[in-house]
Amino acid sequence: MPSVLDIFNSSFFDMASLTASIDKLPRQPGRIGQMGLFKDTPIATTSAIIEERHGKLSLLTTASRGTKGQSDSRATRQGRSFVVPHIPHDDQVLADEIQDVRSFGSETQLETVSQVVNEKLEAMKANHEATWEYHRAGAIAGEVLDADGSTIYNWFTEFGISETTVDFDLSVDTTDQKAKCTAVLRAIRNALGGTPHKGVHALCGNTFFDEFVAHPLVKAAFERWEQGQYLREQQFEKPFMFGGITWENYDWTVGSKAFVPTTEARFFPVGTQGIFQRMNAPANFVETVNTLGKPIYAKQEVQRFGTGVDLHTQSNPLHVCTRPKVLVKGTNT
Repeated sequence: MPSVLDIFNSSFFDMASLTASIDKLPRQPGRIGQMGLFKDTPIATTSAIIEERHGKLSLLTTASRGTKGQSDSRATRQGRSFVVPHIPHDDQVLADEIQDVRSFGSETQLETVSQVVNEKLEAMKANHEATWEYHRAGAIAGEVLDADGSTIYNWFTEFGISETTVDFDLSVDTTDQKAKCTAVLRAIRNALGGTPHKGVHALCGNTFFDEFVAHPLVKAAFERWEQGQYLREQQFEKPFMFGGITWENYDWTVGSKAFVPTTEARFFPVGTQGIFQRMNAPANFVETVNTLGKPIYAKQEVQRFGTGVDLHTQSNPLHVCTRPKVLVKGTNT
């Protein structure tokens, strides 16, 4: 008679295997994640040092204690340390969930249980992805918010940088919308200085977007665009160009939380290097101490008397715009 397979102590269920498994699950990043704006930067500490120099922020490299740090006598610099947010998530797989689909003493029960575990991990990862998207949306607005709406970091106030706002005055039919676009482009290009970029993108809340595309000067331009394509298609379904800016309706929500306020638009440069980053700190596990952080970790622990297994996932990301002055808010007052 075969011995009982100790599935939860098999190599499939150790931290490395579970983390590798969750990394392979389908991604559900939301629109900003799909744009690939944020560069993943692994760090080996639970805090990140960010440097300010003339309104520009850059990352500092770590060094051994007692060694001389980076210096630049040509400019005044100020560095600050920020604790990386810790985002834990827990679930469980109970024996009752796999009852009647596993056979006592079967050598094939691992496959069945692994399917249940993967389903749980997929749901947990989806929650992490939604949280990352919420933080990304906050970073392009200059203020990263927690799930309860409280501020994790406001990058404008942290570095004493004022936010640039352009009022599009959409309620007035004669407002020159191309001039408003020019004001946005100039603000971003002035903030970038000589830094190359490939364009400027706008993510708009529902109300702002609907009023923008309905504005007479915008609508008239698109009635002539590609032989009336504006009249044939719904503009919220894909980005479009106007006034040198790529416009897009961004209606990503979780529950009642709109990631971009419905009456606002967020403008930011695309095709830049190092301006948007996600710094990943290591998990608070013994085996990950002082290692380079991964975007997400997964681990399990068998419950008392073997009635099930507790699943734990966590991510430790700091989403940051290293040059907040390039961020512009669009309003309609």
